[in-house]
Amino acid sequence: MHILIVAALAGAVYKCTVDGRITYSDIPCAGGAVLEAPAAPSPDPAAGATLRRQQKQADTLEKARLKREEREERDAARDAKAAAAQRKKCDQLKLKKRWADEDARRATGQATEAARLRAHRAGEAMSLECPH
Repeated sequence: MHILIVAALAGAVYKCTVDGRITYSDIPCAGGAVLEAPAAPSPDPAAGATLRRQQKQADTLEKARLKREEREERDAARDAKAAAAQRKKCDQLKLKKRWADEDARRATGQATEAARLRAHRAGEAMSLECPH
């Protein structure tokens, strides 16, 4: 196929039958037929304009897609940072709650009620910030 195309670009192509085998050549053979390549159709100006318009639309869509992906990446990074800060805050509150509970268990006498109140308040602060 490629030989036929290259030969067609170079000039006439000849189809020859030698010993029952068909060959193609750019030189004539005895009794060979000349294969005429059809002329290329003339370019359609409307098709060219349509193609340029479609390429412009594709470029516009590609730019919009890239902008959207960049925005989504920024949003995801911001959300991940906020989630990490929230986890850190919850971890700190959980630690304060655990310490307050330990203090309440060890408290004796008049300090017992104050320690229990601090533990209760630490639990409430934790449940407000960390609903899970």
